[in-house]
Parts: sequence; structure tokens; C-alpha cells
Amino acid sequence: MSLIARLRAYAAEALGVGTQETVDETHLAATALLVHVARVDGILAPAESERLSRLVQGHYADGPDAARALIERAAAMDAEVRDVASLVEMIPHEADRSEREELLTMAWSVAAADGHVDEFEEALVERLGRLLGFDETAVAAARRSGQQGVAAA
Repeated sequence: MSLIARLRAYAAEALGVGTQETVDETHLAATALLVHVARVDGILAPAESERLSRLVQGHYADGPDAARALIERAAAMDAEVRDVASLVEMIPHEADRSEREELLTMAWSVAAADGHVDEFEEALVERLGRLLGFDETAVAAARRSGQQGVAAA
């Protein structure tokens, strides 16, 4: 069984995906990536948690309860997987560039939500950008955009 199949089976069985409500696997993987970014420095600051919740609600969930449930499932998946590359593999290869850019921008936004992007967050989000197929210039543009979104919030 491939890693993707195992992750899907894990999500379906252990997390109840598909039994309680239908959850888009891409949204679950993207949310798990954002959770990973939020927790990579070992501190889930209230500002990061709030930003994560708002982003998930705005992009992947209909309402705060659905966002909370998706984040809980994504956190469990992140704890199980612990590898960004495996989560990125769950993002469909046919996802268009704008969807991948949006995810990368959201990752920078979560990393900067507490007012500081530490070295672990920076390294992780830069790696995420490369895994999503972006060059250094595009990663830097997403960083500026994500940090502007934090300042505007």
C-alpha cells in the first residue's frame, strides 16, 4: 500500500473522514501543512492559532465549527505523519499554480502571525515552497504577501 493510500485510510478510519461529514482530502492535507507550520517552533501562540482558524474558515470550511473540526483532524494527521513532503504529496499534482501560491502565502501568514518568523518556521515554509514547485523569487513574493496579510488583519 502506498504512502498516499495509507494516509487516506488513516484519515478515513482514525479521523472519521467520510463518516461524520465529507472532508476534501486536499483541504485536509493543506490544513495539516498549516498546522505543521504553526507548531514547528514548539509554540502555538494564540495569534497563530487565531490566524490558522481564520484562514481555514475562510478557505476550507464553512463556519467556525467546521474549521475547528478540520483543524483537529489535520492536527491528528500532522502528528501521525510528521513529514511535510508526505503532506505535500496529498496535494493533487493537477492543483493549479494559484492554489499552490495561495497555500504558500497562507503558510507564511501563519508563520508570521505572532509577529516573528523564527528560523524553524522560515526553513519549513521555504522548503514547502520548493516542494510545491516554486523558485526562490516566488517563495519570497508569497512571503511578502503573507506578511502583508498579517499586518492588514
